[in-house]
Amino acid sequence: GRQHCRISDQETNGKNSTASSNDFSDPVYKEIAVTNGYINRMTRDELRSKLAEFKLETRGVKDVLKKRLKNYYKKQKLMQKEPIHGDSYYDYICVVDFEATCEEGNPPEFTHEIIEFPVVLLNTHTLEIEDTFQQYVKPEINPKLSNFCISLTGITQDIVDKADTFPQVLQNVIEWMRQRELGTKYSYSMLTDGSWDMSKFLNIQCRISRIKYPSFAKKWINIRKSYGNFYKVPRNQTKLTIMLEKLGMNYDGRPHSGLDDSKNIARIAIRMLQDGCELRVNERMHAGQLMTVSSSAPLEGAPAPQMPRYRN
Repeated sequence: GRQHCRISDQETNGKNSTASSNDFSDPVYKEIAVTNGYINRMTRDELRSKLAEFKLETRGVKDVLKKRLKNYYKKQKLMQKEPIHGDSYYDYICVVDFEATCEEGNPPEFTHEIIEFPVVLLNTHTLEIEDTFQQYVKPEINPKLSNFCISLTGITQDIVDKADTFPQVLQNVIEWMRQRELGTKYSYSMLTDGSWDMSKFLNIQCRISRIKYPSFAKKWINIRKSYGNFYKVPRNQTKLTIMLEKLGMNYDGRPHSGLDDSKNIARIAIRMLQDGCELRVNERMHAGQLMTVSSSAPLEGAPAPQMPRYRN
């Protein structure tokens, strides 16, 4: 689905506008269009200089810098026209990046089981990581980790042997989220790096553990889609390390550590929010199938987390 992560519809000649063309007859949109054209002609050094003048982030490739500056100007112009109220967006974003059992080459018949469940709590008002959750999970179908899996994730056999099974860890996650009043006092959304965490790993794990798919994870923000649409880059340039690199950041921590991956994904989300992207739910699970959520759908927070029932 097309994201609500556009500069202005002048940039695409109004073809993708979800609103009527009359909305863009206001002179302020003509000013934004003229400014966008000017920014498109700026060199990277000119862009960095102008961003520095406004005390904005100056790291990133040229296309990222252009997008950042365009959004800054657009926001300023629209605020002069009509003040923006910041209470209609999610209060928090929960970033999740599972690690799962795997074998070299991942044979098609191999069943992946979640072995690390991390959550990074991103406050969208302060744009800071406010808290983290991490627990390892004991696999049941393939309790012995492959050497490839241990080497890739850094998760040892001893760690998973001592861990709780998935239903208990999920219960702990839900309790942690409840304590932070997510879905009750504060609105929130889940966010992942791609579709697989929810549509594949969590979906498979719930079947293995004989529990229903949790309602709070049925919709999420796929940051790869959001990033690709916002910065206008092809899907093959939306891998975690490439997104960080294009934004002028280095990976912090150990790759394929679920918690470290989640923290780095959160850093990308923070930068995108700073650059003016409204990260929105763009994928969901329905009847066990992955589906796209339209960018014109209402902005709704996830429900208060509850432990799903066991399957019959």
